[in-house]
Amino acid sequence: MTLHDVAAAAGVSIATVSRALNGKERVSGATAEHVARVAEQLGYRVNLIGRGLREGTGATIGVVVPVISNPFYGELVHRLEDHLQRRGFDLVIADSHGDVDRERARLRMLVERRVEGVFVVPSDAELSFDAVADTAQRLPLVQVDRRVLDLDADFVGVDNDHGIGLAVDHLASRGASRIVLVSGNDVTSVGRERRAAFESIVRARSLPVEENVFGEYLLSFGESAVARLRARGPLPDGIVAGDDLVAAGAIAALKRANLRVPDDILITGFDGTMLADVCEPRLTTVVQPFDELAAEAVEALVRRMDDPETPYALRRVTPTLRVAESTSPAPGA
Repeated sequence: MTLHDVAAAAGVSIATVSRALNGKERVSGATAEHVARVAEQLGYRVNLIGRGLREGTGATIGVVVPVISNPFYGELVHRLEDHLQRRGFDLVIADSHGDVDRERARLRMLVERRVEGVFVVPSDAELSFDAVADTAQRLPLVQVDRRVLDLDADFVGVDNDHGIGLAVDHLASRGASRIVLVSGNDVTSVGRERRAAFESIVRARSLPVEENVFGEYLLSFGESAVARLRARGPLPDGIVAGDDLVAAGAIAALKRANLRVPDDILITGFDGTMLADVCEPRLTTVVQPFDELAAEAVEALVRRMDDPETPYALRRVTPTLRVAESTSPAPGA
């Protein structure tokens, strides 16, 4: 039995059922009694999700991420857990390894374990649709960082247009004109958004159009991308990396080739993870506000739990740029 079943049998909305079973004052006593009677007749087990998230009475939330070893997802999960634990709840973590089949299995496992809600970072902007949509029909669900295209579901992520704009404008201010994007491919919504933002901004700034390099958000891809750039001829003035892992891999490959950052080429990252501080030189990067991202995601899940009929929300948080030695001093200084 689900809230949908109770609502249909009682002749009221899902929101009214949710309010009635969670003791909301906005429901009259007669309606609350009617809903409770129908729920009992159907054998519906009252699940005090909304009340629990407000009062900390206990629940388990699941999260599925593509690659937990990526520092970005490690930090994101840490912040999500912080915000949930303040409310007295536990977090179950599952790693899809960026594989759609594994992602489907992990989501099914969380449903079977009767978690109260799910955060998911979809592995694929298109192929993840069925598994994520099916889970959203069964549980309150919020997509974080990445999203499935054309799916009615809550989403919280960063403003990629703004972040890429910060990186391009910074490199241009340092004297770079030939700027290349080295980033994830179009498999994910993040890859698509950062690519589209970069290409649009380059045209708007009347910068030379270069052949960009696309692959996966991996250290090894950053290394191989540098090899591809070197094979093409003279290096560009600057690289906008799609994340800090890619930037770190690129810096390592440039060092092995006896090329200097920032003297020979400027590099920016994206995310603001611990990698930005341990890189040598330290990495100029677009910093995602992890705490705000997690807080917004938790609030979106609470709203969905509290009222299943609430309109779906798409929330973008604003990143900032942290300047470090990978882009300073400016060329020629």
